[in-house]
Amino acid sequence: MDRDLLDKLTAWRRHLHANPELSLQEAETSAFVQEKLKELGIPFEAGVGGHGVVATLKRGSSDRSVGLRADMDALPIQEANDLPYKSAKTNVMHACGHDGHTVSLLGAAALLAGDESWSGTVQFLFQPAEEGYGGAKSMIADGLFERFPMERVFGLHNWPGLEAGTVAVHHGPVMAEPGKFKITLNGTAGHAAKPELTHDPITAMGHLIVALQTIVSRNVGPMDSAVVSIGQIHGGLASNQIPTSVWIEGTYRVFTVPVRERVVKRIREIAQNIAATFEMEAEVEFSLGGLATINTPAEEEMAANAAKTAGLSLRRDLPANTTSEDFCYFLQDRPGAYVWIGNGPAVNGGELHNDCYNFNDAILPATSGWLAAVAKQALSSNAP
Repeated sequence: MDRDLLDKLTAWRRHLHANPELSLQEAETSAFVQEKLKELGIPFEAGVGGHGVVATLKRGSSDRSVGLRADMDALPIQEANDLPYKSAKTNVMHACGHDGHTVSLLGAAALLAGDESWSGTVQFLFQPAEEGYGGAKSMIADGLFERFPMERVFGLHNWPGLEAGTVAVHHGPVMAEPGKFKITLNGTAGHAAKPELTHDPITAMGHLIVALQTIVSRNVGPMDSAVVSIGQIHGGLASNQIPTSVWIEGTYRVFTVPVRERVVKRIREIAQNIAATFEMEAEVEFSLGGLATINTPAEEEMAANAAKTAGLSLRRDLPANTTSEDFCYFLQDRPGAYVWIGNGPAVNGGELHNDCYNFNDAILPATSGWLAAVAKQALSSNAP
């Protein structure tokens, strides 16, 4: 990547970082992407599945096609960084690097537009609402694959802690299936000085929280992976009253359907049985949050080969992560692969979703370069 393009992409990335937008609100970000695509001379359609934008670049006579995806939304986090381009919006921040992903895809479009060595069609998917709001599903429901044909699809995520510019390609599972649960214990309220006249949901909830932590260690096989975590607990209004009810919310993460079914079953059973032990009732609600992100074999190899042809370091030994990605929905319709590209050291605690996180502009040649390379790899492959 030449210096002029890197400088341009860096300026674009910092503009987006300073002007983040939450999921379902990415109107200005979408307009910015459209403006830059016009500057690059690449045709596009806007309003795909909300604020989504799909740009299409065709070259030569090949009927092969490939999709490249980047997410655009920010998070409801107050930025702690002291940067000249820090977020200008209160409690909104690009704390996951989607500003960098968006600009990386624009960079790949610029690289491919200036490259005469390939033939086929590349679809550039600028996706809204990745952070738990179903942006991928919305684009698919809006006819993404029918309107913009592609044989396979690829995406990336920057990864703090991984050496800057290194590409990590997983065999199979990359990120986990997320799910949420809410458990309410309904007891009998009364004066805290006379607990024998109540059915105390706080005491019962204490036992339930501890019992839920045995699911992974005692109900999931040691060669499988799962997480069960409690994120919220609510109950009680006065120090001298035992309340009527207490509720908790949490998340589970799994990689396979059988493990998910086992975890969900045990959450429900433990909640109901703990409630019965303390002479009360449990209400258990689940919200499925997506699917595991799992690379398909041929596309996994294309992703790895693209790293090599782009001159990037390659890692194939990293374990999957229990975070999640709605790129999984694209993989339900098309084969593909999702990779991590190192963001460098997590400075000052700047992990993903941290208020000190910042995308490393120095990796833009790697992220844009890998996206362009994997598109060419897919278009030239012998895979059907």
